[in-house]
Amino acid sequence: MAKMTLDQLKIFLAVAEHMHFTRASEALYISQPAVSGAIQGLEEEYGVKLFHRINRHIEITSAGQLLQVEAQKILDQVALAERGLRELNNLQRGELRLGASLTIGNYWLPDFISEFKRQYPGIQVNCTLGNTEVIIAGTISGSFDLGLVEGEVQPSDTCSLEKKIVGNDCLVIVVGKTHPWYERDFISLEELTTTDWVMREIGSGTRQRFEQALQQWGIETSKLNSILEFSSGEMVKAAVENGVGATALSELMVKKEVQLGVLRPIQLTMGKDSSYKHEIVREFILIKHQQRFQTLVCQVFEKMLFKQI
Repeated sequence: MAKMTLDQLKIFLAVAEHMHFTRASEALYISQPAVSGAIQGLEEEYGVKLFHRINRHIEITSAGQLLQVEAQKILDQVALAERGLRELNNLQRGELRLGASLTIGNYWLPDFISEFKRQYPGIQVNCTLGNTEVIIAGTISGSFDLGLVEGEVQPSDTCSLEKKIVGNDCLVIVVGKTHPWYERDFISLEELTTTDWVMREIGSGTRQRFEQALQQWGIETSKLNSILEFSSGEMVKAAVENGVGATALSELMVKKEVQLGVLRPIQLTMGKDSSYKHEIVREFILIKHQQRFQTLVCQVFEKMLFKQI
């Protein structure tokens, strides 16, 4: 009896992705008859139809949908096994797939990646940046071996994710030179609703933490006059530098601009009591899937992150 092969599964998944035999053959750089033969072999061996042939197009069957899910799992595990074998030679070869939220990826993580590459030059490091929601979703799906976020990991995600604190920073409220707060030593919480705001997008860890702080201070987020929203902290920073309202950003992100004087951090106080300062501290969180295999490369990089705590 013939057995299902990895090549058959790869061909099947290509057809399921493109929903076309010819386009699948082009993607795999094999002949169209080879693709048709692989699918026909699977269908004959197991007595099921994987695709309906309807005129000039195809549709995946219920049996095909089942095989698509299981085939992807099998090939994902094979890929992990191959990576693990490559890493056994003293970490001379291998791959690390990181997902990082924007502030971490742009301002905190590069030093760690550089040090890791100095120690293990043969390891390929791929780092994808996105907001906190995107990185959490990618870590759950297996797109990233490790995720690093500064936003809160929702309870619905914690069933599949392990999370550890690896660092922290503070959010600071900053304004540009033309803003009326620029010459002020401090402002009260009540004054936060008296200016325009430039915000990060919903799903951003920066915005999430700022809104949590507002709630803790008894300020409804709806009372802030948000006039602009951007998916990039750099865009937010540029708008505020040009005199458009105030914003809350990581102190790591605005360090250079504060030193140059183009932005000024604003101290928050309770009413007229300038001796009581409000800070917005947030944690940097390492996340990884609890059930997915962790390669040796992942383990070594994770240890490096914890050395700095």
